[in-house]
Parts: sequence; structure tokens; C-alpha cells
Amino acid sequence: MDIIICGAGQVGLGITEKLALEGHNITVIDTQPALVEAISELYDVNGIVGFGSHPDILERAGAENADLLIAVTLSDEVNMMACQIGHSLFEIPTRLARIRARSYLDQQWQQLFSRDNLPIDVIISPELEVGEEIMRRLMLPGANEFALFADEKIAAMAIICDEECPVIDTPLRQLDTLFPDLTAIVVGINRGDHLFIPHSTDSLLEGDIAYVVCNNEHVTRTLSIFGHDEEEGSRIVIAGGGNIGRYLASELEIRRPSAKIKILERDRNIALKAASELQRSVVIEGDSRSPEILQEANIKAVDVFISLTNDDQTNLLSAVLAKKSGATRTMCLVNNPGYHDLVDELKIDTFVNPRSVTVSRVLKHVRRGRIRSVHSFQNGLGEIIEAEVLPTTPMIGKKLRALQDMEGIRIGAIIRDSSIIKPTGDFIIKAGDRVIMFYEIEKLEAAEKMFRVGIDYF
Repeated sequence: MDIIICGAGQVGLGITEKLALEGHNITVIDTQPALVEAISELYDVNGIVGFGSHPDILERAGAENADLLIAVTLSDEVNMMACQIGHSLFEIPTRLARIRARSYLDQQWQQLFSRDNLPIDVIISPELEVGEEIMRRLMLPGANEFALFADEKIAAMAIICDEECPVIDTPLRQLDTLFPDLTAIVVGINRGDHLFIPHSTDSLLEGDIAYVVCNNEHVTRTLSIFGHDEEEGSRIVIAGGGNIGRYLASELEIRRPSAKIKILERDRNIALKAASELQRSVVIEGDSRSPEILQEANIKAVDVFISLTNDDQTNLLSAVLAKKSGATRTMCLVNNPGYHDLVDELKIDTFVNPRSVTVSRVLKHVRRGRIRSVHSFQNGLGEIIEAEVLPTTPMIGKKLRALQDMEGIRIGAIIRDSSIIKPTGDFIIKAGDRVIMFYEIEKLEAAEKMFRVGIDYF
């Protein structure tokens, strides 16, 4: 696939990294020569210095033959104009734009983004996506990662198996016997640095991360079975009053009226902006790395401390200090993959990777076949997709156990006529089914092939 990415910052870098490793033909555009040079050296991509909204720059990037335009610069207006020109002058089939300003995203202005107005197919808002991911973590503290599929009927989550997990050392095939009415399947296990698809004879070990697909109505019970009965927590401190911090606080004010929320922000102007926008949250001007500021926030009585500044090192250090000072749970934002392994070593409870959240939003427009949704797990080592089975796809009419090349792939749930089906080896796939499937990233081509449309479909 020929892809143009406008913007080589953190968001553009994360998208480029994922798509370049999959072998796509990518051209990255940015106004900063240093960023273009760096991304060109890191990955096998073409780099062009300039504005992605300028027709001549898009032409140099190969817009006439491009399949996908992803505009993720820091300027909403540049991103929108890049999509407009990509459509009007070069007829690029699919256009994605990063939009940060809440005004553009207001529901009453949604008609703005249409083929007759601004022809943007998909809006990417990393700040809102990350904010929603954190909200899910707050509501389900036992889930390390969480995603919804099939119109929110199906949930996929990563669950840490600690020493109190009741199902440790239990063969997976026995879970069906122990919990016959539970629609949940362990589709993947991360053990150490190795992600693999388990067989029914495998057992979970202490320290494993289990990837589970289940009926969304069974999420709380599933977490309890894995030993996670943590309460949501109502006393929350957020370090960082930027876009993500303000969005999270405003949503908590709406969805959790009883929550007591405090924001720590060292920049006076940002702190004043947060104070003016929020209704019930208390804003404290100060550095979250300061023990005195943490004490002022009464950190020893806090249920959850969330560090959301723009600096990974600040986030990590703030979370460590908050935990040491008495916060019950800690969570932080970590962009740099090199820091991910530090989270466990530093005794931070969980972290959110903005790159992974954003990349998942993009991937369904890159995957072949009728893909409805994609979520990338474990920093891209595994993916879950929701795919629709079309009349000429190869898996039609076959029992699941008869499907070829299924090593490294596991089907977690099937939606048929609005019903949720827990798959067995004798289940036969029909056209119109929606399949929720987990696979190791090395099996991407095999997974795509299962849903590829035969030529006679056209």
C-alpha cells in the first residue's frame, strides 16, 4: 500500500514505525528537516521537508498513486487542508486527519467532515483516544489493556496473573468446565518477553499477562475469576493539566459525579486554563515531582494517581514518588518504548502507550479484507481484529478445526445475527458472521488471507 504521512512528531513516528515494519511504501512529510532526517534514518521510508497541505509537496510525495493519506501534524488546519487537497487534486481514496481542537469535534459541527465539505474519512484525536483509554482503566482497574468490539458487545482485555490469581496452574480447557456459562476465552499469553497463542492444555503461570475475549456483560465476573476485584477509586490526582489531563478531568466530572479530582500543573497559564474550564476539579499550581506539592494534594489519601505530562521521565518519576508517598494505585503516560520495561521495575501499577492507542485507530484502514476494528496489544506484538465474513472468503462453510494455518491465531468470539457465540472446533463459519480474532503479529498475512475477498465477489 502507498501511504503518505504528514507529520513526523510522536504520533507520526508511531504510525510510521508500525506501517514501515509491515513493508508498506511510505512517504513522510514534515516542516522540520531534523525530524524528517531522523525518521528516514530509523525506517525505510521516503522523507520530504515541507507542508503536507501544499499541492506541490503532496505531488512530490506521490499523491497521484497514494492509497492512504494520514495527516497528523500539530496543526488541525494543515491536517484538514491536506485531506481536502488530497481529495480534490489527487483523488486519494482514504484520508485520515488528526484533530485536536474540541470545537471541531463538537457533535453539532459533525457535518463539517463530509465529502461535500471537508472530505475526511476518519478523525484521529490522540488526546481523546488516550483519555478514553485511561477512563476504561479507571473503571476496570484489573484490566491492563481494554478494547471493545462488535458494537460494544465483545470486550478484549489484558489481565495480569499475580500470585492471588485463582486459575493459575489450571489447564485452559478446564475453565469451560469450571465456568460453563461464562463467555470468555484466553486467546493469548504474554510470558516474559514472549507472546504466544495457547493450546487448551496450557496453563497460566504467575506473572503471565492473559489476553481474554469475553462478552462485555461478563467483564467484571471474568476479572474476578482472575483474582481482580479492585474498586474503581474516587479520589484521583492528575499530574498535567494539558489537553489529555483536562479532557480526563472534565469527563470524570460528568461520568463520576462523586469523584474528588485534583490536577497538578507547574505551568501557570495552563493551570489557569484548567481552572477556568473545569467545574469541580481542584487545580494546584506546582511540580508533580515535588514532595511538598504531593503532600499539598494529600497524596497519602489518594486512590489513583495519574501522570499525564508531555515528558516521560516526569511521568515515571512522579508516579514513583506518588506511590512512595502513599497513593494506592499509580498510572502514567509513556511514549518511549524503551521505558516500558521500567514500569514494572519502578513498581508503577500500569501505563498507557499513546502510540499503541493511535496506531490501533489507523490499522483497520490498512488491513486487507472487511476489517471493522483493530486493536494492537503488547506494543504491537499481537493484534485483535473484528472482521466480517463475506460470501467468497476462504473460511466459508468450514469447521474451525479444519481451517488452515491457524497456528499463532485464535478466534475468541463470533457474532451471528446479534448473538454472541463462543467458538468450538466444530463451529462452521457462514457469510455475514463477524469474527473476533487474536493473532501474533507474525501471522498477520495469514489472518488477512482468511478474510480476503475472492475475485468473483466483484
